[in-house]
Amino acid sequence: MQRACLEQLFTVRDFVRWGTSRFTEAGLWFGHGTDNAWDEAVVLVCAALHLPLQSGPNVLDARLLDSEKRRVLEFLERRVAERLPAPYITGEAWFAGLKFQVDERVLVPRSPFAELIEQGFSPWLVRTPERILDLCTGSGCIGIACALAFPDAEVDLADISADALDVAEANIVQHALERRVRTVETDLCDGLEEAYDLIVCNPPYVDADDYAAMPDEYHSEPALALAAGADGLDLVRRLLREAPDWLQDDGLLFVEVGNSALALEERYPEIPFTWVELERGGDGIFVLTRDELLAAQAFLD
Repeated sequence: MQRACLEQLFTVRDFVRWGTSRFTEAGLWFGHGTDNAWDEAVVLVCAALHLPLQSGPNVLDARLLDSEKRRVLEFLERRVAERLPAPYITGEAWFAGLKFQVDERVLVPRSPFAELIEQGFSPWLVRTPERILDLCTGSGCIGIACALAFPDAEVDLADISADALDVAEANIVQHALERRVRTVETDLCDGLEEAYDLIVCNPPYVDADDYAAMPDEYHSEPALALAAGADGLDLVRRLLREAPDWLQDDGLLFVEVGNSALALEERYPEIPFTWVELERGGDGIFVLTRDELLAAQAFLD
């Protein structure tokens, strides 16, 4: 197949069209930065050719060298054969307008937290935070975006996975934040040292049924970062118990629970979760104050 492609495909447009057809034929799932076969092919072709995604339409008719064709084909064929999310093939992903290094040790960034960060956590955050914790940090994208949004804050990126923290450390260096951002290996809050003004957390929250039904692309990601027991709340229950000890008196906790939001409300109807409304879509992020978390302790199992 590769030889035939080398002889019959010539331009960027040819390879994007060919990749789109193959992706559609293979029934791939798109949810890690794109939502359709054409855009996925564009991402992979541009990455293979070291072209910016914002390249103008004239680039589509540029003819490729044989060496370039082989690299593009490698990217496109891996996407089909291995069902890998495109960012694992390109080695990079975008979050909140920022580029991050990613690989199979971490989730591909896609959290609706980006909009909250860009809005400065308004209207809930009434003073500039001095210390921020990104719990279950993975690639570090949420915490690093927070560090750039609040340039005077110190930020800890915490995760139970040493492999994930290696990726986060690479991203700290990439964004030149070594003086203000550090990684901490913790089992949720176990291992923390000081209290924070703001804790953000995108924990594993996929319930057992949903995890079993997920497309192959999601099973390429670390299960540790996705699966969270029968109801998807294993980590969230612990966090609700532990978080008050690590928040300043006026501190805030923001947690993403995605599709497990309904299960959380049904489990704890007495807790006054405030659900963030997002203009760009996405849901399942709640906010609680430290006082609300302390009052909630009576209802936690």
